[in-house]
Amino acid sequence: MSGEDDADMTIAGHKWTVLVTGSSRGIGRAVALELARAGWNVALHGRSMTGAAEVAGLLAVEGKHAGTFLADLAVRDGAERLAAEVMQTLPRLDAVALVAGADVLTGEPAKWPYERKLDELLQVDVRSTMLLTRALGRWMADRDGGAIVTIGWDQAATGMEGDSGELFAAAKGAVMAFSRSAAKSLAPNVRVNCVAPGWIRTAWGAGASEAWQRRAVRESMLGRWGEPEDIAAAVTWLLSPQAAFVTGQVINVNGGWRPA
Repeated sequence: MSGEDDADMTIAGHKWTVLVTGSSRGIGRAVALELARAGWNVALHGRSMTGAAEVAGLLAVEGKHAGTFLADLAVRDGAERLAAEVMQTLPRLDAVALVAGADVLTGEPAKWPYERKLDELLQVDVRSTMLLTRALGRWMADRDGGAIVTIGWDQAATGMEGDSGELFAAAKGAVMAFSRSAAKSLAPNVRVNCVAPGWIRTAWGAGASEAWQRRAVRESMLGRWGEPEDIAAAVTWLLSPQAAFVTGQVINVNGGWRPA
């Protein structure tokens, strides 16, 4: 990827294209929309068209929709199928934001036993991130280069009590460690960084108990929940030429986390 800043987000006359996984809702949706505002052509990914169609419509109005790919990353070959379809369909790919993650905190999955939640997180958050990084990263490295951002968790490095703390620390800790190694494997043509969110007001945060609401605010030096747009801003910067000398990093976006 070129290190020069280009307000039109073009390289040799081609518009930059980015794939955002999990872009039908939550943080992924915010990332897709922010990248479009920054000038990127955005390829969307979702499990179904239900949520992806709304985001696709918003991008299409601005002429920034590069396509929509449907794949269930919770199934064994979901990541492989997505990578293959992307490489067969898109004429070029300059960046990837791997935002898709298993939601085991809300809806029916919140009632799943510990073991099933673990399987889901390992499949979607860990295995899919690793396989997509390797496949798409090598494809970009053999062409014009590019950048990849993965999603970790700020408390994976310190630990958090409870079932969810254990599960997410294991899954996101693996993503963070893998991202550092992938940056070395794909250098110098593809940069790989990881954003580690803190307390972000996604679907779970919006409906969390009063005790969790207080904890999230108390554990941020800035005294507030983070918003999906806070993560989107960090991802957009890391994929941009402004971060051309940044790779192999895990960057906390958490309002300055402090222990309770």
